[in-house]
Amino acid sequence: MKQEDNNLAIPGAIVIAGIIIAGAVVFSGSGNINVESATNPTQETSGINQPAPREVTDEDHIIGNKDARVLIIEYSDTECPFCKRFHKTLQRIVSEYSDSDVAWVYRHFPIPQLHAKAETEAHATECAAELGGNDAFWAYTDRIYELTPSNDGLDLALLPEIAEGVGLDRTAFEECQESNRHALKVEADRDDAIQTGGRGTPHSLILFEDQIIPILGAQPYESVKANIDALLDS
Repeated sequence: MKQEDNNLAIPGAIVIAGIIIAGAVVFSGSGNINVESATNPTQETSGINQPAPREVTDEDHIIGNKDARVLIIEYSDTECPFCKRFHKTLQRIVSEYSDSDVAWVYRHFPIPQLHAKAETEAHATECAAELGGNDAFWAYTDRIYELTPSNDGLDLALLPEIAEGVGLDRTAFEECQESNRHALKVEADRDDAIQTGGRGTPHSLILFEDQIIPILGAQPYESVKANIDALLDS
């Protein structure tokens, strides 16, 4: 009987292991989305049932005009390797269109379960914005993506040095970081990401007229450009 019990226990253990593995896959899917598994967003959905993000205002971090024909809202985690890749894609995109045609809005979506440092880095970018405005925010954010190897690889001791490097006062920056006074702003962005269906990073939306079109994961430049061109030519 003991041998028979052991034999019966083996399939059960396999089932349990399968459930655990499946759970891990689901969790990883709610974190970073790999571009290789993403599909063309314009083929995936028309955006009819896509929840709307909060209104884009002058309080947002924007490259381009907030009234541009096409708005790309990106919710990003600075320690996400796919966000690092997609950051370069969007840099290229906005460099190739006029401010009135395409604008890029950056919002925070740190996922602490995956990247413990991302929330601190998000707050640091807000301190840069407080001290130096929109240009300083983008310069600081760009530099983080340049320096981090991703997956919590950035030494947080570099954050004040990055601030100095983009022309900010180091003492004022360190005081801002210690105060954590922009935590609610970061949290509001994350809440907005989740409310709009964000389950991983990067989570992005294209806003065009009355359409809201999700960009699934770190889509390549060619895919994003094709979507934008199709909208601008419509």
